[in-house]
Amino acid sequence: MLDFNHQPRLHERFTQVIDQALDAERAHQMPRQYLGASRLGVSCERALQFEYAGAPVDPGKGFSGRTLRIFEVGHALEDLAIRWLRLSGFDLHTRRRDGSQFGFSVAGARIQGHVDGVIADGPADLGLVFPSLWECKTMNDKSWRETVKKGVAVAKPVYAAQIAVYQAYMEAAIPGISTHPALFTAINKDTQELWFELVPFDGGLAQRMSDRAVRVIQATEAGELLPRGFVDPNHFECNWCDWQERCQRVGGGR
Repeated sequence: MLDFNHQPRLHERFTQVIDQALDAERAHQMPRQYLGASRLGVSCERALQFEYAGAPVDPGKGFSGRTLRIFEVGHALEDLAIRWLRLSGFDLHTRRRDGSQFGFSVAGARIQGHVDGVIADGPADLGLVFPSLWECKTMNDKSWRETVKKGVAVAKPVYAAQIAVYQAYMEAAIPGISTHPALFTAINKDTQELWFELVPFDGGLAQRMSDRAVRVIQATEAGELLPRGFVDPNHFECNWCDWQERCQRVGGGR
């Protein structure tokens, strides 16, 4: 039975006010005008195309206030990881001398990426080689333990693709960054456990992701719709997609 007399409790009212403020802040941000390298590893090229083209998301989809809070907590934990690594003797750089973030821009600025950091030096007893890419993610306990068990390439292929693309495109600016393994850091948001993994450069993966980016850009600019990633419209990844209804409405096979 519906309770038409329900009154929001105090914590719900506070949360609503905060989420509305976060939503308003995001609404005033300039939408991304490029294909982000961090997204190239997603399973469905059509979803990536919708994202690149700035297609409106389905009603009720998009980032909720809770999701925006999760993002901000992740950024705060990343700042802590930076502090911990520097405190431990790592020469970790997250900004250029002019204050801008490390990154790259190719294909007429239509493909861009911004890296978490570059490690120039570190404790000798760890046996690392430098310079190396540093990528940091925060995860809930289930995702973190899966990553520890299987490794980032298997458990989180989107992250693995991101690392490979970053290593490839940052090589011109930072020689050696693609020949040295990247340091992947994962923080368990539930327990604060840390996972560190050395990720060798996967040139084949970087090339496949670069080719995918070109396909998405060329198809979008030609007005062509890329195939769906999955035949079943109720595939679990489709259910999570911000453009599930739009995808089914415009048709087209896999």
